[in-house]
Amino acid sequence: MDNREEAREFLTSRRAKITPERAGLPAGPRRRVPGLRRSEVAALADMSVEYYAKLERGNLAGVSPAVLEAVARALRLDDAERAHLLHLAQAADGSDALARPRRRATRQWKPHPSLQWTLDAVTEGPAFVRNGRMDLLATNRLARAFYTDVYADPHNQQNLARFTFLSPDARRFYPDWDQAADISVAILRTEAGRDPHDKDLHDLVGELSTRSDAFRTRWGSHDVRHHGTGFKRYHHAAVGELILAYQGLEMAAEPGLTLTIYTAEPASPSEEGLRLLASWAATAQTSSHTPHASD
Repeated sequence: MDNREEAREFLTSRRAKITPERAGLPAGPRRRVPGLRRSEVAALADMSVEYYAKLERGNLAGVSPAVLEAVARALRLDDAERAHLLHLAQAADGSDALARPRRRATRQWKPHPSLQWTLDAVTEGPAFVRNGRMDLLATNRLARAFYTDVYADPHNQQNLARFTFLSPDARRFYPDWDQAADISVAILRTEAGRDPHDKDLHDLVGELSTRSDAFRTRWGSHDVRHHGTGFKRYHHAAVGELILAYQGLEMAAEPGLTLTIYTAEPASPSEEGLRLLASWAATAQTSSHTPHASD
C-alpha cells in the first residue's frame, strides 16, 4: 500500500467530515466543499496553507509530533484517528520499523502451548486470538463453535473480514450487519496504517475490494477505530440470538495480535445461550469422535 496515498486520502477525508460550525467557524455563503477548506485547517493548526497542503499531499516524512498534534486538533481527530495519523507519519520516515509487528506467515504460526492453555481455561465464553487482518489464529472450544459458519466454508480461510463480506451466512450471523461491516473495515484500515508493508493485508484488501461493493465503499471512507470493548448481537445457527459483551486485549508477548473474550450478562437469555452452545459443541465433538460400525 502506498503510504503517501494513504496519508493523502486520510487527511482529505477527515477534512471533509468537519463542518465549519463544528470547528467554531462561520459557515459563510457559497461553500463548494463539504467540510473545511485547506486554508481553514491551516489557520486552526497555526501553519501556512502551503505547508498544510504539502501534508495533505501525503508528505508526512520528518513531520514533528507537535505539528501532527496541531493537525489532529484542527481536524478534531479522536484517539484512534490520532494514532492512525501518527502511524502514517512513522511509516513515512521509517521510524516504525522496530515497532512494526514481526512478519509471520499466518498459516504457519502456532500459539505457544501456554497461550492455548489460557484460551482453554476460558470455559464460559468464546475466546480467540486474531491479528490485524482479522485472521482467527487460535481459539478455545467455545469460540470454534461460535464461529462454526466461518470454519465451515474453506473459502473464508478462517478470516472474519472475508466471512463478513463474502459469505451468504454473514447477514444472518450478524443481525446488525452494517455495524459489523463498518467495524471490520475500520480494523483493517487501522492495521493498514500501522503496518503498510503487510503484503497479506494488501492482498486481502484487493480481493475484498474486487468482490464486494459494500467493502469497497467502506474502504474509501478511511474510518479507523480502537476495537477494545462493547456489545454485539449475533444469531447463531444452533442456539439463536446472543447479545454478548467483548473485551479485546493487545498481547504484549505477541505484538500485533489481540486476545478477545466474549461474555454474556449473568442470568440473561444470552448466558443460557452460551451454555447451550457449549453443550452443542461438546455433542458435536463427541459425534465426530464416535467410531462408525465400519471402522
